[in-house]
Amino acid sequence: MDVKNNILETIGNTPLVRLNKITKDLPCDVYAKVEYFNPGNSIKDRMAVKMLEVAEKDGKLKPGGTIIECTSGNTGMGLAMAAVVKGYKCIFTTTDKQSQSKTDILRALGAEVIICPTNVEPEDPHSYYSVAARLEKEIPNSFLMNQYDNLANRQAHYESTGPEIWNQTDGKITHLVVTAGTGGTVTGTAMYLKEKNPDIQIWAIDVYGSLLTKYFRTGEVDLNEVHPYVSEGFGEDFVPQNYDMSVIDHFEQVTDKDGAVMTRKLAREEALFCGYSAGSCIQGLLQLKSKLKKGDLVVCILHDHGSRYVAKVYNDQWMAERGYLEVKTFKDIVSARGLQRTITISSDQTVAEAVNMMKQFDIEHIPVTENDELIGAISENGLFQKVFDNPDIRNEKVKNILERSFPIVSYDTTLEKLRTLINKENGAVLAKDETGTFQIVTKYDIIQTLA
Repeated sequence: MDVKNNILETIGNTPLVRLNKITKDLPCDVYAKVEYFNPGNSIKDRMAVKMLEVAEKDGKLKPGGTIIECTSGNTGMGLAMAAVVKGYKCIFTTTDKQSQSKTDILRALGAEVIICPTNVEPEDPHSYYSVAARLEKEIPNSFLMNQYDNLANRQAHYESTGPEIWNQTDGKITHLVVTAGTGGTVTGTAMYLKEKNPDIQIWAIDVYGSLLTKYFRTGEVDLNEVHPYVSEGFGEDFVPQNYDMSVIDHFEQVTDKDGAVMTRKLAREEALFCGYSAGSCIQGLLQLKSKLKKGDLVVCILHDHGSRYVAKVYNDQWMAERGYLEVKTFKDIVSARGLQRTITISSDQTVAEAVNMMKQFDIEHIPVTENDELIGAISENGLFQKVFDNPDIRNEKVKNILERSFPIVSYDTTLEKLRTLINKENGAVLAKDETGTFQIVTKYDIIQTLA
């Protein structure tokens, strides 16, 4: 039978997928090494298991022991899976900038997760590095995997990722593009590929706020380069020992915004639902398009799955709050249309008067007021059915045929939210502008915005 003995045996042999739309303006073929096909949905499964196997072989981790690691989530996922299969406990330290979904997943696999502050020096006793090191000293039969300085990290990619890419491209690869964090993926894969063909270009993608790019260019560890950034899974505020800069040809930095926008573009244009670093990887490649020529074969490593970022990069509100998304709002719709006096009708006026107002002002929806308070609404569709059923209703007062009030929202409510509020049963939404005056947005306004 074609079966696996446990989930760890499914790690690796991930597909290489051609990019067709995002890279259409490049002169060469670009392929994505889609690592979310690993069982833990990230490339980190490879090195997590390798580090564990080496620790077992060297006698640093004994049966029933405790695995300790500082992780942004993906390495922890790989280690947690391995711990379940092999019978170990897990304690992970992570930073408060990581998505909640990542820590929830780790806890689902039985791991203990300790959240530490992001904006502290690595040597600070509260940093996730320092807390992990302290726990290793305090807990008997425990081992800190230390993916940053554990060379089994890059060994995993030398033994698996590199050979897979070489074989999948029939040795025709000319460029490898990969976001750089611990250094394991970029260095280990590069070491193998450079042995096969030293002319292969290795491009590492970094984020502004990380010191890796300047270190690569100058050999200087400049902490003045370090500042907070929101990109996840790559960039560093120190230089891990897994790096061998001699096998890397270029470092390229990408902004938080450009990486986030490109991540969403990957999903919408290539159907690749990936994590934050995948968008940064592709954005870095596009920034370097002038260095590419016809006949080149580029491989981009896309590290993990988008399911861990649904509350962040795939969330419109999160993106809009950071200025990463050009989100249209109620205010934008009103501004584009021009400020207009919202036509209302008193509850004591007649249906005939309401019909005349609709004709006069060419509108379909009218809020109904009583003592200057909104108490309901009437609509052309609702009136049509009532008048058709009973022509004498024209002399009735509006308050006798009230429909449900239009929803009242904030002036900065997004277009996506408005589209969920305006439907067959409800044709308009109200909001107060900066002067405190009610403005109305209708289904027609939404259609005009989308046109």
